[in-house]
Amino acid sequence: MMWNFNMGLSIFEQYTEFSKVNWPRVWDATKETVFMSLASVIVVFFLGLIIGLLLFETREHNSVFSKIVHRVVAFLVNVFRSIPFIILIVLLLPFTKELVGRITGPVASLPALIIAAAPFFGRLVETGFREIDSGVIEASESMGASKSEIIFKVLIPESLPSIVAGITTTAISLVGYTAMAGVIGAGGLGNLAYLEGFQRSQPTVTLVATVLILIIVFIIQLSGDLLVKKVDKR
Repeated sequence: MMWNFNMGLSIFEQYTEFSKVNWPRVWDATKETVFMSLASVIVVFFLGLIIGLLLFETREHNSVFSKIVHRVVAFLVNVFRSIPFIILIVLLLPFTKELVGRITGPVASLPALIIAAAPFFGRLVETGFREIDSGVIEASESMGASKSEIIFKVLIPESLPSIVAGITTTAISLVGYTAMAGVIGAGGLGNLAYLEGFQRSQPTVTLVATVLILIIVFIIQLSGDLLVKKVDKR
């Protein structure tokens, strides 16, 4: 029993050596994670809306063009949703190099983060549009509403709670993606936990990075839940 107590005390001491933590580096890593998450979420939001609209608007049309667009977009969405993120970011290294001029750092992680998350959010947007009562859309069409009016005055407003919930889920996933991207040089808390925590045998650094990631996720989830309640008029 004494041995178990001493062993537990030793583990506790390993995880409480906060004096050895480089707090300025922790703060910089936190800012990098927030930057990667926020920048990618903004782009993913608009790109996902476009993908969702394309999937929804072309799914039941009989024209050859609509069928081709739907199949191509659906195929690309399914492909990029199926590729594990750590593999995707490696596959995109040449593209990232051409686009931003480098393959490391927070900015270099953005193409992979956006390409990985946009198809996922696009499917959630499409699902939100499908949940809208078809009678509402038909009534708008019978009143002479244009396609743009139906999109911005019917589809998006009616599905707004689902869209907000979807982007909240996507944002949380992106925080996890940034941690994986950090392992291969993107920076952020994932990079901090791996390079300075794991490789240098500083478990306290890993613990601090993990807690900060959890705090970011909790803030996103709480904000999303509050926003859903605010926009849900049902």
